[in-house]
Amino acid sequence: MEKITVETTIRAPLENVWECFTKPEHITKWNAASEDWHSPRAENDLRTGGKFLYRMEAKDGSEGFDFTGTYNQVVPHERIVYTMDDGRKAEVHFAVEGDQTRVTTAFDPETMNTPEMQRSGWQAILDNFKKYVESAR
Repeated sequence: MEKITVETTIRAPLENVWECFTKPEHITKWNAASEDWHSPRAENDLRTGGKFLYRMEAKDGSEGFDFTGTYNQVVPHERIVYTMDDGRKAEVHFAVEGDQTRVTTAFDPETMNTPEMQRSGWQAILDNFKKYVESAR
């Protein structure tokens, strides 16, 4: 199956974007696709072979899941490649564009939801990330 790609351009320096994307104290503030979900806990061992766990839950407590995986490659301020625990791979690229930073994520789709639904969910999280980084400045 073809990878799904989402991206955004953030009005912030690369260093800020990288820190907000990778540090648990920031991840818990932006990692949700909608207002009725949140990420109450995040663990991130950001190194090749390191693992991550982001807890994602509905704010009303009705459902939740752990988003987990292992890093295949970490190139600071440039690229993160990881394998989710279900075997799918994803790659995140960071690129400076003038005084902005472009973040692009390409990931293997899963089979339970349509590619359109997956794209919109991952894009919503990335849009939430952009909003968080730009408001934190």
